[in-house]
Order: sequence, then structure tokens, then C-alpha cells
Amino acid sequence: MCGGRGTRLDAPVEKPMYRVAGRPMVDRAHDALAGSEVESVVAAVSPHTPETAAHLRECGVAVVETPGEGYVADLDAALSTLSRPAVTCVADLPLLSPALVDEACEAARNSSADSLTVAVPADLKRRLGVSVDTTFDERGRELAPTGLNVVGGDDGTVWVTSAARLAVNVNRRGDGAVAGWLAARLGQPKE
Repeated sequence: MCGGRGTRLDAPVEKPMYRVAGRPMVDRAHDALAGSEVESVVAAVSPHTPETAAHLRECGVAVVETPGEGYVADLDAALSTLSRPAVTCVADLPLLSPALVDEACEAARNSSADSLTVAVPADLKRRLGVSVDTTFDERGRELAPTGLNVVGGDDGTVWVTSAARLAVNVNRRGDGAVAGWLAARLGQPKE
């Protein structure tokens, strides 16, 4: 999912093209998905991200156009072109790894539910110093969705992980700084 406006980031580039440790976030997310058990990667772009769409096409990534009317509308448009279950991922998860994608897929397979939302404790995000924009309560725990999901049907469950890599969504410049710092600590390659 790389078609949002990215207004909170307030960057001079489209949000998916924002660089963390020298590489566009969309490239980092793509590499994690492509290195996982996921069969194919399709990027959902919108009229808000023409440079991202051009970049991805130049890299040979399949692209689907969405209306750019918000995350849910764009997700629905993208999912209408894919078979299920489908792994969905936002482009602003620059620390995502193939192993984490595979863990989410395994958790989905082991679940009795059709779909899986990957979440982290909201406190983890606060301890890391990144923004906490959306939370929900699950059995008395304040959780934050990560933007990584496995979508099958309407029956869903939540998989909670404490993986710091999934707690860093880059929505603001400060989030980008934390992501860059963690990328260096995790030994993630630069461009």
C-alpha cells in the first residue's frame, strides 16, 4: 500500500519515496515482501503517488492503481484484484524483514480466523519514541496496528508481536529519524 498523501510526514518527496538510511521506504518494504514466502508482490499506488508508481514500474514491480480516497478505499480496490488470502503491507514499514512477513503468514495459517491483523503494544511504540496515531483495546491491552495484515475473509483475529521492526511506521519526520537509527543498529543495508 503506497498511495497515501503522506501529509503528516511533511516531506519534499512522496511518502513511499522517503529515504530511511539512504533507501526509499517502498524499496525496503518491497524487498522484505519479495524475500518472504509471499508468491508475488503488487504495489497499490494512487494519483497521489505518481513518482512512486514510475519508480516501481522501472524496478519491474507490478502496480495496481487505486482511487486515492483513503486507506480503506485503496485497500478494497487493491484486494479486488488479488486472490485470497493476501498479505497487505504499508510502504511506511522500512524495518520490515522477510522473517517477520513469514511469521505473520505462519500465525495466520495457525489461526482459526480468515484474516489476521498484526499489532504491537502501544507502549512499545512510545518507548521507541515513534508516533502512536491509532490504537485499539484487545483484552485490556492497548495495541497499535502495524500495517501488516493477512486478509482472507471477514472473520479476523489479532496477532500481537513485540518486534521493534514492526513498531516503526514512518508517519512523521521524527519516526524517520528513529527508523534510520534502528536500521543502522540492525545492520540493514543502505542503497
